[in-house]
Amino acid sequence: MSLRTPLLRATCARRAGNGLRAPALRRRFASEGGPEIPKPPPPRSSSVPYLLAGVGAAALGAAYFFYGTNGTPRETAKELASDARGVAAAAEGKLGLRRGKDEYQKVYDRIADKLEQEGYDDGSLAPVLIRLAWHSSGTYNKADNTGGSNYATMRFKPESEHGANNGLNIAREHMQKIKDEFPWISYGDLWTLAGVAAVQESGGPTVPWRPGRIDGFEHHVTPDGRLPDASQAEDHLRFIFYRMGFNDQEIVALSGAHAMGRCHTDRSGFEGPWTFSPVTFSNQYFELLKDEPWEWRKWKGPAQYEDKKTHSLMMLPTDMALIKDKSFRKYVDIYAKDEQAFFKDFSKAFSKLIELGVPTSQFAGEAWTMGSQ
Repeated sequence: MSLRTPLLRATCARRAGNGLRAPALRRRFASEGGPEIPKPPPPRSSSVPYLLAGVGAAALGAAYFFYGTNGTPRETAKELASDARGVAAAAEGKLGLRRGKDEYQKVYDRIADKLEQEGYDDGSLAPVLIRLAWHSSGTYNKADNTGGSNYATMRFKPESEHGANNGLNIAREHMQKIKDEFPWISYGDLWTLAGVAAVQESGGPTVPWRPGRIDGFEHHVTPDGRLPDASQAEDHLRFIFYRMGFNDQEIVALSGAHAMGRCHTDRSGFEGPWTFSPVTFSNQYFELLKDEPWEWRKWKGPAQYEDKKTHSLMMLPTDMALIKDKSFRKYVDIYAKDEQAFFKDFSKAFSKLIELGVPTSQFAGEAWTMGSQ
């Protein structure tokens, strides 16, 4: 079955008794196919952006010459190359010479076409692509402006092998196939666009997105420990998210992404889905977190909760922290009652998340709404 065939949302299959909600993916954003229209040659004839990039690189080189660096000559060369790429990206964006929205829409459509994956988890790559976008962006540290989605550093060791990134090699491998088809798109843009497509095509809100990220080098890799540890509580959540620049409301909204997917013992050690429909983006995570009775699961794995009724769902200690903490709890209550309020706040928070670490100069104007309404 192709994702081009509209599927009913799981909203009409809210759990009945103790049964599972029917998995559903909803294609409502990808543009329809049609005859290929020959596109005009890309407007690359002007040498202005490259002259600007050259001037910028020369200036950066002079700065390094006079002031020096703490790195090796090889690291310095790579840093200069990254800075030059950033200057070029900023110049392209400012002069309107970057590829247009229609070109990125083709990438979006290809991602959407590949979301359905028979035999993988619950039949969809959407949850793991959301996680890829999340983890490639959530390493940002506002104190020193390191990390974030700008350099796509999860491509390199040791970041690719950090415990929080276990299993994301699957998402990166699938995205590499699309990268091979569209080699001009940066990994950072590709991964974050994949996260947007995964949210929208699974019935979630529209998430504003814009290109401009550049690919970096190994020396841009961030240290381990910047992503949430699911075994911790509310103080840990605040430490992790405040470091990125988020507040309590945004922490809860972003946690709502746990409506999608499941945990695996061979990745995180935890096991099971959060909701009855783990391939549908909804507010069910908050409904269940608030209304279902939860108890500690008796097993040999790490401490996690399970629902008392069916013993088929799970919650992590960080999830339960959202209803134990008064500040977090008030937002859980709002989102459990009002899915549209959740969608609105998640859209803003997720759009902010996937732009962390990217210099504003590298973006070209306002964010786009990808896909057709």
